[in-house]
Amino acid sequence: MARPYADPMPDLRIILCVAALCLLPFGALAEDRLVRLYAPDALTQTGLLKHILPRFTLKTQVRVTLVPEAEAQIALGGEGRALFQNSGGAGPVWHLDLRDKAHPGTQRFSDWLKSDVGRRTILGFAPDGAALFEAPGEIEPETVEVRADGDSALGLQVSREKCTRCHAVEPTNRMIGIGSTPSFAVLRALPDWFERFSVFYILNPHPAFTVLEGVSEPFPEDRPSPIVPVEMTLAEFEAMMAYVSGIQSADLGPPLEMQ
Repeated sequence: MARPYADPMPDLRIILCVAALCLLPFGALAEDRLVRLYAPDALTQTGLLKHILPRFTLKTQVRVTLVPEAEAQIALGGEGRALFQNSGGAGPVWHLDLRDKAHPGTQRFSDWLKSDVGRRTILGFAPDGAALFEAPGEIEPETVEVRADGDSALGLQVSREKCTRCHAVEPTNRMIGIGSTPSFAVLRALPDWFERFSVFYILNPHPAFTVLEGVSEPFPEDRPSPIVPVEMTLAEFEAMMAYVSGIQSADLGPPLEMQ
């Protein structure tokens, strides 16, 4: 007697529906970490966005992509809150227009741009040695707590494995590394230590041999790293930042006084 025919399609449809439902939260999470920004050509051509966007992504893991104005959730232009202007008052005042206030990533980017850290990042942009932008009058920056949330114990391990070829990362290995390269303790004593560590991967000589996962571009095939590359994940980066935040800074003595 022939066995009754069983249609496999219902089971397949059920599996596909369950898989789609399982992926929905991940899709929503990815959308929360993507911000659509519009900026006029006059601003993008200065190179400012290439300077500030990786720094924001590095800290928050929220990506910002440039889109046409009609698709933007946030815009830099002539409307909204004044953020900065061209140095010397030449050119427009650049404003922040927050269009999608419900989006968590967009709100986070807006808060960062208005914070003291974001403001200093913008005003510190000086590709040819001279700052391109300045504050538009007296604008009080919003206070945002700067903290590293990573695992400091893991950060010490990461620093030992990936940084000691050049730097002394702890007191017990102060004789390791390159003598002309500052130790972590010396770097920690500098006023801008947080910014230096936050963007170390784009500060020379690091770009020649460093890849930060999901942030920096891979090495071109025709220009590989000249030495064994340093490859670091964002979790390792956050751990390193937590470790550096907690170390004792070196005593550099009083500042030099000119007579």
